[in-house]
Amino acid sequence: MKKPALLSVLVAGAVFSALAHAQLSGTLQKVQKSGEITLGVRESSSPLSYTLGGGRYAGYHVELCLAVVDNIKKTIGRPTLNVKYMAVTSQNRIPLVQNGTVDLECGSTTNNEARQKDVAFGLTTYMTEVRTAVKANSGINSIGQLNGKSVATTTGTTSVQHLRKHERAAKANFKEIYGKDHADSFLLLETGRADAFVMDDNILAGLIANAKNPKDFRIVGEVLSVEPIAVMLRKDDPGMKKLVDGSIREMMKSGRLQKLYNKWFTSPIPPRNANVNLPMGTTLKALFADPNDKPMEAYAKK
Repeated sequence: MKKPALLSVLVAGAVFSALAHAQLSGTLQKVQKSGEITLGVRESSSPLSYTLGGGRYAGYHVELCLAVVDNIKKTIGRPTLNVKYMAVTSQNRIPLVQNGTVDLECGSTTNNEARQKDVAFGLTTYMTEVRTAVKANSGINSIGQLNGKSVATTTGTTSVQHLRKHERAAKANFKEIYGKDHADSFLLLETGRADAFVMDDNILAGLIANAKNPKDFRIVGEVLSVEPIAVMLRKDDPGMKKLVDGSIREMMKSGRLQKLYNKWFTSPIPPRNANVNLPMGTTLKALFADPNDKPMEAYAKK
């Protein structure tokens, strides 16, 4: 093992050892007493978090959270934990974290100032661009062409708000249609009930890659916003926050998180061995080198 990698492992080990010898509280105390931890996951947020059927879930953030669980075991002195998965939606994910039902939300949630009033976020582990998916033969290439069209998005998300605020959408009069989840929203586009679907580019790419005919769809138009995505946890729980951030920071320094990113974003993934083909962007590369948990507003154009 190279010295920098060894140093990273030793530092991470010291962090978790220090936590283990401290008085446990909050989520860590809850998990230690119960012997189980509940991860909030998404049904259709590929490649971040999605179902494989039969109660199985996969994705970049799911695997990241399982690495965090390994460090939780070390910290609380339990060699095993019962890991439970709970499918969450855009509408209920925050309440379920707040009320203690979900211990760590491993989905596709944007870290913004409004949500920070109710929950906490780990270090940013993905940066997404909000864009528009359309049918390849639609002739739509920009948001200015959405006038008179039906635009789908998912209930409880912020995507259409960003579309409304964009200067090129100021004169576009479009009808909003809401799907109950991302798969439902994509179905609106796929079946022609919507002319466009506005959402995070990674979610759009994942849905298109797993569609019956991926070549029938394109991601087009202007970037509506750049948003930091992170795992979500309860607010005012410093022990859990320190452990989550320490786990992520160690994975970034060791190169493990880069490998995890490549696995889910630039390689064939289950269930159809499709490749979403989204190489890591410059903003996320910079965050891996200098991690932070800043909200979306910190990245807004001035």
